[in-house]
Amino acid sequence: MDEKPVFETNLPPDKAKKIVEVLREVYDPEIPINVYDLGLIRKVVLENGTLKVVMTLTAVGCPVAGNVAQEVGYAIQSAVPEAQDVEVEVDFEKPWDPTQMTPQGREMFKAIYGYDIVEQFQAAQQS
Repeated sequence: MDEKPVFETNLPPDKAKKIVEVLREVYDPEIPINVYDLGLIRKVVLENGTLKVVMTLTAVGCPVAGNVAQEVGYAIQSAVPEAQDVEVEVDFEKPWDPTQMTPQGREMFKAIYGYDIVEQFQAAQQS
């Protein structure tokens, strides 16, 4: 499956694909879906040997934010071993919402919880 990553990147497609694979192994502590398919990873760029990652979390007050960011950093470093350093920034400026999930993430959510979170979110926005 050759999907384009949902995050902004300047990496070649094979590296971006490898990053998607490793991010699918890192799970959100509150929703049992991986950080990639939840749409939490916003940007992965390589600048002067440092991989800069910008991500968000499903909840602003998430007590395990540091752990998730650290896991993301380790995972990405394993995918791009030539990077000398990995910096993970957790950004809450643009809050997460269910519309940022990948189609697979949305299907996983439906399978776990029995409803479409995106439809519910959009309906709530209109009321």
